Amino acid sequence: MSKTACIAFLVLAGTQVAAGRPNIVLILADDLGWNDVGYHGGEIPTPNIDRIASEGVKLERFYACPVCSPTRAGLMTGRYPIRFGMQRAVCRPFLKVGVPAKEETLGEMLTRAGYRHRGIAGKWHIGHAFRRFHPLNQGFTSFVGHFNGNIDYFTHRREGQLDWHRGFTSNRDEGYSTDLIAEESVRFIDRHAGDGPFFLYVPFNAPHTPLQVPEKWLEPFSAVENERRRIYMAMVASMDHAIGRILEALRRNNLKDDTLVWFASDNGGQALADNSPLRAGKGTVYEGGIRVAAALRWPARLPGNGRSVTGLVSYLDVYPTLRRIAGLGTAGGPGEPLDGEDMFDLILGRKEPRKRRFFSYFEAYGNEQLAVIDGDWKLVRRGPPILGDNPADAPPAGHRTRPAADETIELFNLADSPLEQSDLSATESDRRNAMLDMLRTFRAIREDGGVPPMTAPLPPGWKAPTAWQMVE
Repeated sequence: MSKTACIAFLVLAGTQVAAGRPNIVLILADDLGWNDVGYHGGEIPTPNIDRIASEGVKLERFYACPVCSPTRAGLMTGRYPIRFGMQRAVCRPFLKVGVPAKEETLGEMLTRAGYRHRGIAGKWHIGHAFRRFHPLNQGFTSFVGHFNGNIDYFTHRREGQLDWHRGFTSNRDEGYSTDLIAEESVRFIDRHAGDGPFFLYVPFNAPHTPLQVPEKWLEPFSAVENERRRIYMAMVASMDHAIGRILEALRRNNLKDDTLVWFASDNGGQALADNSPLRAGKGTVYEGGIRVAAALRWPARLPGNGRSVTGLVSYLDVYPTLRRIAGLGTAGGPGEPLDGEDMFDLILGRKEPRKRRFFSYFEAYGNEQLAVIDGDWKLVRRGPPILGDNPADAPPAGHRTRPAADETIELFNLADSPLEQSDLSATESDRRNAMLDMLRTFRAIREDGGVPPMTAPLPPGWKAPTAWQMVE
């Protein structure tokens, strides 16, 4: 049976399974700083994101990847993207990779659970070269948005070509992309409010560059001297307003209580963001690059009122947690074994945080960053590829490189040094070496080839496909 036919069968088979299950709205910000939400004390008003946190729970140790495509791939599958060639870096415009068919996406898993309507409004960024990577071939029933990482917010172009689509068709909707994403999300909710549980994935491209925002959003930040920071702040405020429109659509359709809303950022904030007090930001495996703002609201089932969940939860846990909530328990699909875990009991407050292990990985300019969290301990290793004798680790021809960095190893006890200021690698040598072995084992999972480094250049003579149409 083909994958498409199997999904169609499971829609019918799973309809009764999904009875009484919540609607699910998964909202992803792009490059949002840890301290750029009001509930963390930031200076940008984010009343709607704050409302998710105050009416639900705050996931105060939610981890993502250092950059966006790997987070999105792991979010969709519950598996480390290093397993299928997508954790090394972002999905560049010229790449021909994507989440492979052997992996089961959130959309496909929720199909098994009987969620008939599964929509995306926003940024895909985990495969655009072939139709097999298209959201409509990855378990979703509707898609409005763009394939690439960043586009012009007003013209919706990337590399000179229109990158805005409705389903498989290029779309010339006019307007600011944040507003268009909100409008499609509201339409989806209105359309399917009375038709069984639905899944809506809302990956905003804000506040990722380019720095663009309608003038009306700049006025509240007129006192901010740094023009680029001022625009960034206005972009965050605009996105928060868009999230408010989604929450209002749920309320207006009497769906608030029976809808699980999960908000997070895809990675730490970029240069204009405020990641304080965490160390560093996007593109690093320090806390400011991978520990992100996240909150969850489900009034019918989740005792909230702004409670903080302090146990480690990651982007990999979204899939198995939603799988249980959707009524499938641990019923596995084709993408096994999962690396994430069902964390719903922790989120509910029924279980105490426990020791967990979490890996992070990123490559740029011929050097790598890896990190492992093991309970309270975190090891960060930066430098040449940790398996540098593998020919697959060589950068592609023409690749922009920097001089090979010396190996740097840092060891932190996050319970004592959550801001990663006290390096204990010299005094805890046995622990350092044991955790280095963990990193080597994790790094060895990487498939040869896969996504080239994010610094790889455009191939000579390469041109973007017309209107970013995917080939068969």
